[in-house]
Amino acid sequence: MPAKTETVGARIRALRHDRAITQDQLAMACGVSRSAVAQWETDRAGQLRENIPIVAAALGVSIETLLTGRGEDPAIQGDELAMLRLYRVCEPDDRAFLLRTARKLAATNLG
Repeated sequence: MPAKTETVGARIRALRHDRAITQDQLAMACGVSRSAVAQWETDRAGQLRENIPIVAAALGVSIETLLTGRGEDPAIQGDELAMLRLYRVCEPDDRAFLLRTARKLAATNLG
């Protein structure tokens, strides 16, 4: 996330830009108008309070990250972040398989 993200609105805007999502696309994902998203991003409350969980999900972050800017490792981006998110939705057996596979691949690349 870019440095200037002291407010929830600034974080929404930064996260949206990081994901190359337009205000219209975020609005559609959240079931609100584009002007509502614009209000959120400029810290004019609008309907933000009741939509925080929906906005966080649409942007792929935790509610804590959206509200505080903390809670996720900003060094994890791109493919790494995609892999982590995919891993988190897998069943325990599939997670174990992925971890074994990753360890084998790492050992091959390190050896």
